[in-house]
Amino acid sequence: MASRPIPSSLVWLAAILLLAVCVTLVAGGAIYLETRAADETRADAMTGGHSERGRAALYRHGCGACHVIPGIDGANGMVGPDLTHVGQRASLAGSLPNDPETMVRWLMHPQALRPGSGMPEQGLSERQARDIAAYLYARN
Repeated sequence: MASRPIPSSLVWLAAILLLAVCVTLVAGGAIYLETRAADETRADAMTGGHSERGRAALYRHGCGACHVIPGIDGANGMVGPDLTHVGQRASLAGSLPNDPETMVRWLMHPQALRPGSGMPEQGLSERQARDIAAYLYARN
């Protein structure tokens, strides 16, 4: 049984489809990166922090031992609340308003805002708290 040659129109169609898939992947990646950068810039501006330093602080303070934190490897703790989309919530710690200044104060002194809560004092500086808040708000 002799094999038939593939029609050139089918080869061109396959090439065009492959090109379309590649363009879609590249464009989608570019849109994702642009959106992520815009989210980080917005979060940095509203908190006065820097999200990349916040990422490092989350690792350094072991926050993932108690919390699920998106983008932090090994942050799959089940003691504290899942921090995925924390910036979209109406409140922090049950009833505190969810705004950047309250989040910074909460991160610095949770026991002063909610005595007896499960969130321990971590000894965070204001800079560290602002950086962590920027990271968390940027992940929405």
